[in-house]
Amino acid sequence: MNEIKTFEINKTYSMNSACDHNCVWTAKVLKRTAKFVTLRVSGEKEPVRCKVHVWQDSESCYPLGTYSMCPVLTAEKAT
Repeated sequence: MNEIKTFEINKTYSMNSACDHNCVWTAKVLKRTAKFVTLRVSGEKEPVRCKVHVWQDSESCYPLGTYSMCPVLTAEKAT
C-alpha cells in the first residue's frame, strides 16, 4: 500500500474550479490536527476549518463548502 500524502503546516496547496480550469484558489495550512485543517484560502477574509478526508492515497477537504461541482483541495497539489 502506498503512503498517504498529507497536508503539512505552512505549505500552500491549489485547487481549480470544475467550471473554469483557469480559475485557481490557493490555500495555506495554518493549523492541523488528525481530523481537521485550518486554512487561509485566497479570496476569503477569515481562516477556514475543514474536515480531512482520505481518498486514493491523498488527504482532501472542501474549504469552500460541499455542493455540486465544488472545488476540492488535495494534498497532491502542493505549490
